[in-house]
Amino acid sequence: MAGSATPPNRIQKIVVVGGGSAGWMTAAALSRFLPSSFTKIELVESEEIGVIGVGEATLPTLHLFNQRLGINEQEFVRKTQGTFKLGIEFVNWGRVGNRFFHGFGDFGPLIDSVAPYQYWLKLHMAGDQTALSEYSVPSLMAELNRCAQPHPDPKSPFSAFLYAYQFDAALYARYLRDYAEQRGVKRTNAKIVDAKLRGENGFIESLVLDNGECIEGDLFIDCSGFAGLLIEKTLKTSYEDWTHWLPCDRAWAVPCESISPLTPYTRSTAHDAGWQWRIPLQHRIGNGYVYCSRFIDDNAAAKTLLDNLDGKVLAEPRMLRFTTGRRKKLWNKNCVAIGLASGFIEPLESTTISLIQNGIGRLIEYFPDRNFDPVLESEYNRHSIMEIERIRDFIILHYCATSRDDSELWRYCREMPLPDSLNYKMEVFRARGRPVIYESDGFKEASWIAIYNGLGVIPKTYDPLVERYSVDEIRRMLIEKRTILRRGVETMPTHEQFISQYFHTDPGGMA
Repeated sequence: MAGSATPPNRIQKIVVVGGGSAGWMTAAALSRFLPSSFTKIELVESEEIGVIGVGEATLPTLHLFNQRLGINEQEFVRKTQGTFKLGIEFVNWGRVGNRFFHGFGDFGPLIDSVAPYQYWLKLHMAGDQTALSEYSVPSLMAELNRCAQPHPDPKSPFSAFLYAYQFDAALYARYLRDYAEQRGVKRTNAKIVDAKLRGENGFIESLVLDNGECIEGDLFIDCSGFAGLLIEKTLKTSYEDWTHWLPCDRAWAVPCESISPLTPYTRSTAHDAGWQWRIPLQHRIGNGYVYCSRFIDDNAAAKTLLDNLDGKVLAEPRMLRFTTGRRKKLWNKNCVAIGLASGFIEPLESTTISLIQNGIGRLIEYFPDRNFDPVLESEYNRHSIMEIERIRDFIILHYCATSRDDSELWRYCREMPLPDSLNYKMEVFRARGRPVIYESDGFKEASWIAIYNGLGVIPKTYDPLVERYSVDEIRRMLIEKRTILRRGVETMPTHEQFISQYFHTDPGGMA
């Protein structure tokens, strides 16, 4: 039949190296959009090596990934022991005793074309002590330990917030493995002992496994984690080190028993040499201490973590070693690195899963044929590097905008030179409270404002258009707004009630 022959340059075999969240998210997404009749997909992982996954917190963008794969949200949450995440609570960041919340929502609609933060800023400068979080729906929900889906009516003040998930990363990988295998993905359990290159162009030709098998492919996707088996060990792509800006280089991770109440947010608590994460799941709490080994030894770091748990330890602590930074190229020849193989920004704002899904989406957007046009590689790398560097600046902000001088780490962070891009963003914000946001930024205006404000970075002045209202008019307007928000949040179910109802009834919108 005419047109039935396979185009000679079509990618006919994709080999994914490594399982875990990155590998199985990649395999699942590709199997969804590339049927087995079009391209064969094989994933190689070794059960002996295991995966990093320790309990994962995410950003709201995971909704889009799951929706595009046709994944049922209720089933997903149930299968991964998931909980809901409205944002991140920060403790002891900026100064000891400080506590603030980065919620997944804005501070309300514009008021006469001016951001509500500017009106709050005028009141604040007039002596009003009301916290900015009083105008953020997800922040109020977290404070009261309430949870609900956004209201379906876009005119409702409870319609604009977002939520993410907290789940067991190993269970998520298993869930996606089932999804991918049902769609024709072949899984091979083996270690890679060698990779053969084509002599004429240095592209990867095949992988040699410890069982003697040789796997050929057209496109190779490196999801091997920090090891970077293909992108680095085989192709020698090289790495850009960011430890001078993000000095933490190790982490201890350990699960502990759950306690009540089940909170709908992740917590980050700053310690002398780093910070501790707390991720509540249905069946346990994931914990970890991210720290700088220059300023604390490993045993002391482990003790810090174990001394600050909510419940009984459920396993031996595991250490992770890493170097913050990125590969010089995330796509090199016929290899694309996804996840930790592409680079690493510490998990302070839960960006790992988001970077994985964006890398997959970008690969589909620039999907090559066997000619591997270097223009596609270049554009993929340009967008990927731009994204990760803008996230890098957002994470550095958490460290550098501190008044802490009680330990070596925080003194270092106060004094370290910053990327020019971040210096510029901070200068603009300090001038009049306007965050610098670019089109492909991973974090939007409200997120930058939440971190600036929480760390005590207050602009010199506010938008002059705010002067159209007097202090008393603004106060009355904002009192009414925050009263409506708090009363509405108080009617919502608790996080535990919401999860229980969610599995047995149509959750709908806010009651």
